[in-house]
Amino acid sequence: MAENYFDEWIAEHCEQLWPEVFDPAVVEPAVAFLADIASGGPVLELGIGTGRLALPLSNRGLRVCGIDLSPAMIGELRAKPRSKAIEVTVGDFATTRVEGLFRLVYLVRNTIMNLTTQDAQVQCFSNAAAHLEPGGWFVLEVAIPPWQRLPPGESLLAFDVIPSHIGVDEIDVATQNSWSHHFWLVEGEAKKFSAPFRYVWPAELDLMARLAGMKLCQRWSDWNRQPFSSQSHSHVSVWQKPAPEP
Repeated sequence: MAENYFDEWIAEHCEQLWPEVFDPAVVEPAVAFLADIASGGPVLELGIGTGRLALPLSNRGLRVCGIDLSPAMIGELRAKPRSKAIEVTVGDFATTRVEGLFRLVYLVRNTIMNLTTQDAQVQCFSNAAAHLEPGGWFVLEVAIPPWQRLPPGESLLAFDVIPSHIGVDEIDVATQNSWSHHFWLVEGEAKKFSAPFRYVWPAELDLMARLAGMKLCQRWSDWNRQPFSSQSHSHVSVWQKPAPEP
């Protein structure tokens, strides 16, 4: 089972530590994209966290369920208005099952990389497919491995350097594993947070989807449907579970 790195302090300060992902300019295109794919059907978020996307989707009238490993993150979700409408299960989203089938299952913001082995990532795709109704959709948002941005012979990549935050990835290119290290200055106090990740290539994800019986239908650079290219730093991909032949 995956290890939970998201404790009470991280959960309580989530919006302060990662303000950019809570910006309406980031949230609203993602919510619009997911709501369009769901077409009014029930949705399941893997790694629901504090409800950054789940709450606005629920507010649109969709039935929203979620799975998350961190009780602290779920506690923050439950403290928000209108969160009772969202059904949440504590567990590893690679293997935990919830009741029912869904039109849409989604996994965002690099959360697939919290599963630090290829086997666990394959399990996640199988779990997503098992939760989908025939013809349903699995949507994933994740970064492209940053190998081309690493200086020759180096294994450290600084991805954010501002007065209140320094973020550094410690990368093993051979295994696709990394540790992300964050150093924050929060209310005059220095805080450090580190967690392991496994980078994964788009083609590798497509193979995981095929193993789970799904096929790629769309791939974009972002939630605004900008074209995916060799210059993209991330992608939003959509796979479909085929409906039975009539």
